[in-house]
Amino acid sequence: MRLLGLDVGTKTVGVALSDEFGWTAQGLTTLKINEERNEFGFEEIGQLIKEYQVEKVVIGLPKNMNGTIGPRAEASMQYADEIEKQFAVQTILWDERLTTMAAERVLLEADVSRKKRKKVIDKMAAVMILQGYLDSKN
Repeated sequence: MRLLGLDVGTKTVGVALSDEFGWTAQGLTTLKINEERNEFGFEEIGQLIKEYQVEKVVIGLPKNMNGTIGPRAEASMQYADEIEKQFAVQTILWDERLTTMAAERVLLEADVSRKKRKKVIDKMAAVMILQGYLDSKN
């Protein structure tokens, strides 16, 4: 059973995929989106769900540090609802507080240049979201 992990932002969606056993997450891609023009990358996500026979989609839920739900978390919840409606797969909202900062720290420690970090940070955050979920289940 494969799972897809998503880090949903306003301009990009980082995408990660689990192995077939649901043990590890690997970065897959970063999709360009545009909330203002209602371009959310659902077509590409649908293709990935079909291609990899994804059964569940884990979506980062960016709660505020005090645990409350803000506008970005509400947007992620709407994104999850839309994925369930369009593709008939279960979605799981996963607390993603600090994942982007953790991904940034990992890339800094690996001495990745600023330009390259910008290209992979969302994909790396999606890996951390999905791996966090997988670790909680195993």
